[in-house]
Amino acid sequence: MHPKVYREFEKICSQRCLRGEVLEVGAVPDETSLLNMKSLEGVTEKIGINLEGPFHYRDFSILQGNSNNMACFENDRFDVVLCNAVLEHDKFFWKTVAEMKRVTKPGGLLVIGAPGYNEFVGERLINGFFSKVPLLSQVFGSLTIVLHVHNFPGDYYRFGLQTFREVLFEGMNEVEVRTVLMPPRIIGSGIKP
Repeated sequence: MHPKVYREFEKICSQRCLRGEVLEVGAVPDETSLLNMKSLEGVTEKIGINLEGPFHYRDFSILQGNSNNMACFENDRFDVVLCNAVLEHDKFFWKTVAEMKRVTKPGGLLVIGAPGYNEFVGERLINGFFSKVPLLSQVFGSLTIVLHVHNFPGDYYRFGLQTFREVLFEGMNEVEVRTVLMPPRIIGSGIKP
């Protein structure tokens, strides 16, 4: 995980006094796990879920399981659910999103990060330059920068800001969506009603 992405998750979580139980979807047993964030020091339980496992690392456990069906967790179980760099590898990401919302308690925080696409700083300049040559404008005026394909185990999706607001966080309150890095990684957060 890129350090700027990690810091952005830490910033989002540190703005709240987090307590209770935390789940990280796609957790790994090393220093890059979001379950190691300083903002989680006051929580009572940290659990991860991953296709590989089980693992135990520091003060958390990672269960082996598929996030498309987290029947191992009851409804409204977690005060915080974190997920980074998972949905682009998930053929059925909408199932994982539904499961994350299901296991988040009312009033709980959901934070999701994924590679995306966004207008880059020079796009308007390029569009203006190529607007005098219609064919070039059609070809170059619609380009965007995205993160390279990284098959692990597959790489299926990139998400836009609108997707975060209207799909991933649909029905959530206090939704915030931000972009870090170039190519962009999009990080969204919301509170379950």
